[in-house]
Amino acid sequence: METTPDISSKSLSEEEATWLHLWQTDQSKFMEVVFKRFYVPLGRTVNRMLNDQDATEDIVQEVFIKIWNNRENLQFNFSIKAYLYRSAINSALNYLEKSKKTVTLESDSMPEPSHSDVEETFNLKEVETHIQDALNNLPPACKAIFVLSRYEDMSYREIAESLQLSPKTIENQMGKALKLMRDYLSIYVRNMMVLLF
Repeated sequence: METTPDISSKSLSEEEATWLHLWQTDQSKFMEVVFKRFYVPLGRTVNRMLNDQDATEDIVQEVFIKIWNNRENLQFNFSIKAYLYRSAINSALNYLEKSKKTVTLESDSMPEPSHSDVEETFNLKEVETHIQDALNNLPPACKAIFVLSRYEDMSYREIAESLQLSPKTIENQMGKALKLMRDYLSIYVRNMMVLLF
């Protein structure tokens, strides 16, 4: 049986309390409701970590399949949202480790902007690509925390609960993530400044 910290029903949101009641009374309905509510947000989070749509779909589906397959032994006496995010992120981190998709941050890996068309360089799509490249160069744990904070709008407390880490660890990892992204993107900005002046 899976063990998790007990969170009193007083600390559960109304939505969480509804899910918990469904889990206890109608697990099929629970799965339907929670799947509809979390499939897309979990997919968005995992895809930002992996940048691989097929792997993302596999991982998110596997999270729900594991819940269903273990329904006889699983007891939700804690935040269901935190459980889902923790499961999805742990699976994504395992996938990254197995596939060795992590890349070390190297300043010379930044592609040089094209000199032929400076206006094209300011294209929003290119900026998004550089941000995604910077995100992909973060260590997996930093990346997961950054994605949850900046893309899923989760508070440090919510992230800490989801990943079973202290809020201070989340704060430190976010500081590290922001510094690494700033360093990575500063190369792009410097190259743009050279082209403009």
